[in-house]
Amino acid sequence: MPLATMVRRLACLAAILVTAAPALGADDPLPSWNDGANKSAIVEFVEAVTREGGADYVAPADRVATFDNDGTLWSEQPMYVQLAFALDRVKALAPEHPEWTTTEPFKSVLAGDIAGVAAGGEKAVLELIGATHAGMSTDEFDTIVSDWIKTAKNPKTERLNTAMIYTPMVELIDYLKANEFEVFIVSGGGIAFMRPWTAKVYGIEPENVVGSSIKLKYEAGEAGAAPSIMRLDEVDFIDDGPGKPVGIVNHIGKRPIAAFGNSDGDFEMLAWTTSAPGRRLGMIVHHDDAAREVAYDRQSHFGKLDRAMDAAPAEGWHLISMKDDWATIFPAD
Repeated sequence: MPLATMVRRLACLAAILVTAAPALGADDPLPSWNDGANKSAIVEFVEAVTREGGADYVAPADRVATFDNDGTLWSEQPMYVQLAFALDRVKALAPEHPEWTTTEPFKSVLAGDIAGVAAGGEKAVLELIGATHAGMSTDEFDTIVSDWIKTAKNPKTERLNTAMIYTPMVELIDYLKANEFEVFIVSGGGIAFMRPWTAKVYGIEPENVVGSSIKLKYEAGEAGAAPSIMRLDEVDFIDDGPGKPVGIVNHIGKRPIAAFGNSDGDFEMLAWTTSAPGRRLGMIVHHDDAAREVAYDRQSHFGKLDRAMDAAPAEGWHLISMKDDWATIFPAD
């Protein structure tokens, strides 16, 4: 074979190998996930719904995925982060409310008696939210939350709450977005509490956050002052349990094809997502890693997982084992 011909053929072969290299040695989109059935289920689902001409193909405009927040995207133990925010706000506002020293649930908060707060149930939580989240403009509340989240730490680990996000789930969000999914947070937490920081922490913009809310009121500015939107001490919507599908319809307007949660509060979102025709994916984060995080499910006051765990096999929902499926949990790991 002439030398010139050999050189041309080698050059062509090299070009082919270089072109093919990204496909042959593609980076793992989920490096913090251990190889196994759940990682495979995610990849197979994404490949199926994005394969043009395939039986399960879904147009990009309809690729909607929803994620719960507390216990699904970041740690919710030993208490919900928003509850910790409310407790800190009570302490900050206490000098303006001397009556709180003798009035529950504020008395228990100021005494550091979290069990006493919990004993008050939903009524106590709503009182705390009303006293600490209302009576100010939406702009003022955004600033308060933004300042608090920068330094707020988990009371058990002393890590920043924003450092206790689940790396595997952030990778999953990025993987879905890279495949033209529109990703939303659908949480029982307050929509106004989450929106100031979700873009920085998860890459999910504020308009893609659905959550519980209190009523708002427009107030015109006086004497040339700018108008404002005031936060009222009245519950508007609870985005939990059966409220989640309602919140999805009201805010998103499309049924998801994938939903991810961790508790019984996500049951209806998972059921509504996976019961529709076509290829669907429902997954539940199971907190079973006592060594690296916290092990809890059926008896937990926060993130109770009982009914949904029992229903998962029949519904086709995947239980994600933090212990077995995740090589890494937190960014610092």
